[in-house]
Parts: sequence; structure tokens; C-alpha cells
Amino acid sequence: MSSAVQQSYRICEQIGKGRFGVVYKCYSSETGEEFAVKSINKILISDDSIDRQCLYNEAKIMQLVSPHPHIVRIAHVYEDDVYLDIVLELCCSSDLFQRLESRGVFTESDALAVMVPLMEAIAHCHKLSIAHRDIKPDNILFNDRNVLKLADFGSAHCFHNGELMNGVVGTPFYVAPEVLAGKKYDEKVDIWSAGVILYVMLAGVPPFYGESTAEIFDAVIRGNLRFPSRIFQAVSPAAKGLIRGMICKDVSRRFSAQQVLRHPWITNNDETKKVAVLA
Repeated sequence: MSSAVQQSYRICEQIGKGRFGVVYKCYSSETGEEFAVKSINKILISDDSIDRQCLYNEAKIMQLVSPHPHIVRIAHVYEDDVYLDIVLELCCSSDLFQRLESRGVFTESDALAVMVPLMEAIAHCHKLSIAHRDIKPDNILFNDRNVLKLADFGSAHCFHNGELMNGVVGTPFYVAPEVLAGKKYDEKVDIWSAGVILYVMLAGVPPFYGESTAEIFDAVIRGNLRFPSRIFQAVSPAAKGLIRGMICKDVSRRFSAQQVLRHPWITNNDETKKVAVLA
């Protein structure tokens, strides 16, 4: 860890670990405010690797999208010859993946409470010409007040003037079919991924499944979206209609982030329900 970050923050216990870095809880020496610091050892990453590009990309893009109430706030970036240290808002509650594991299936009200802030964060990114490209439950965090925060912009990409993107990024169950097909694609890959999250919350299972990564990818590329009656019998037609508009293979017909936020399943629900999902 760089000496600069240690001078500005009191470093405490480790709260996470990745391939190249460790995440610690820390406190501002000046204000006492809690943060997380992701400390990356640059020596472990080759100069020409995609990992190095993603690490620098994350800090740059998070500065572009901040501040937003539903995106993890970046507080400071420190760098020396060995370390890249990114100080972030602390989100110490369970993430959406953990909540899905413990709860199985969400009510529509609780799913709504996730989708509204998530789609507001995605819409904000898209308005700034930034695609996240790895929307998944693990990257949906909650702070100590249970407010949803979109995190991990390492795969994000800036697009301008209708520019299309390429490159296979994302996570098997949640990645859009056009990414896997090797086609150029736009920011609507995030809408597909968010639609899969909505499906998983309401069904307890992903819409496209396989016993291996290759089988999952094949199922995603086929994109045969189904709503088994034994699973979806209690799910409203409006919710299923929204999912169809998000998990749509035809990108020209797939909803935009703003169309999702204007969908009746969201707009016709009680405003008081649009709060962070219960722990």
C-alpha cells in the first residue's frame, strides 16, 4: 500500500481480496469517516495485460460517473511505483448475490426496490456514454443504510456518437448474446443483464442455464426466453412484459434504460415501495 494513502487514512481489517489486490476497511485521519481502500500491487500485473487496463479504467470511469446516489462513490486515488490505491465508499452490507442466495425468490415489491435504483444508475451511466458491461448481482452492493450501490467498473467502456463496442466481457448467466456472438454492440448489453437479474429475483433461477460455461453461452445465444407456469404463476403480466422487453434478442426492440424506468410495472407501483430491498 502506498505511503500517501497510509498518511491520509487509518487502515484497518481486510474485508476482501482479488487476484491482484486486497480491500481494507479504513478511516479518514481528518474526518473519521469510514471507507474501503482497494490496494493493487502493480508488480503482479504485466504492463501489456488487459488487467492493468481494467484497473486504470475503473478509477477513471468511476470519477466520471460520480457522484450518483446509486453508484459507489470514489473518494481518492493514490499511486506510487508499486501500488494503485482506490479509496471508495464503504458498502459493508450483503450484496445482491448473497441476498439471492439466502432468500431464493423475491416478492415483486422487493424486486421493484432493486430495479428502480439499479436502472437509475444504469440510465445515468448511459447518459454519460458509459456502458458498465458487467451488471450482475455480485456488483450490486448495499451500504449501511441499505441503499443500493452499483460497483465494479473495471469492464466499463466509454462510447461516443453512437460508437459500437467489441470484446467479450461479462459473466456467463448475465452476458448479452450479441457479446458472445462476437458482434459489435451498444450499451443495451446492460439492459439485458439487468433483465436477467429481474428474472432471477422473481424466479429464483436464471432464464438461460447449462451445466458448463459453454452450455450456458449456447443457451444465452439461443435466447429462448420462457416463463414456466409452476415458477411464474404468481408473477404479474406487467413484470413478465418488462422482462420480455429487457431480455430481447433483437437489440433494436430491446428497451433502453429510460424505457425500463417508464414501464408500467415500475410507474404504476406505490412510490413508497421504491426503497432498498430489505436485508
